[in-house]
Amino acid sequence: MRDRTWRGDGPLPAPVAATPLGHLRGALKAAALIVVNFGCLALLLLIRIVEAPLFRPRRPLTPSITRLVCRTSLAIIGIRYRILGHPQKGGGAMVANHSSWLDIYALNAACRLYFVSKAEVAGWPGIGWLARATGTVFIARQRSAARAQVALFRERLAVGHELLFFPEGTSSDGLRVLPFNPTLFDTFMDPALAGSTVQPVSVIYTAPEGADPRFYGWWAAMGFGPHLWKILTAPRQGAITVRFHEPLRVGDFADRKALARAAEEAVRVPDLTRG
Repeated sequence: MRDRTWRGDGPLPAPVAATPLGHLRGALKAAALIVVNFGCLALLLLIRIVEAPLFRPRRPLTPSITRLVCRTSLAIIGIRYRILGHPQKGGGAMVANHSSWLDIYALNAACRLYFVSKAEVAGWPGIGWLARATGTVFIARQRSAARAQVALFRERLAVGHELLFFPEGTSSDGLRVLPFNPTLFDTFMDPALAGSTVQPVSVIYTAPEGADPRFYGWWAAMGFGPHLWKILTAPRQGAITVRFHEPLRVGDFADRKALARAAEEAVRVPDLTRG
């Protein structure tokens, strides 16, 4: 399989040593994040015991817990957050640019949605378990699985789920949008899904004053732990803006390439260096 990791066109940002006060700040924020994320995850799993058999694919209760966790987590970190536009309702797909692990919090904080991920993630220790608990849709890359994926998408869309993809296939530095992979739009070109919609979403990061503009970007060989600690120990925080664009009706496009191109152009519209 081809490595789709984006490595940029320059060196990674130089590490910034935290002060003793910064380490204390980071420790307090980390403790609060652990309590909120894992405490609410335990609550979510308890509710799912009742929710799953009663409502089947529908999840009327647990997505609200996920959204609360994400909004609270961003507040704990201290990142300013705002939403522009309105998420579509009634079931459909969303596609967004991918810059950081923070995208998961930023998008989940905006509305009730379900991420679409490659099937391998389901088996990853820790992350796969969390993904399954929050209703992530896992898809296989093989063409032989296409019919089953169409049926799965139809089922999830029929109950009003919003499914979110990252069509770039990798994360960047937060200052650009990488080319969208048309393959990820292939399932939606099935005649059974021609009436569905795809809503482009831009996730826009503004670095803290005086920091590298790529402060929140997480890409290439960056480790999750050091990147998280850099953000938690920072004396100042920046902002995240989630901008929802007009939905695109799948049936209005001749093929997956045309749909991917229109979605990419919409996501590119904002200046990603501004919040």
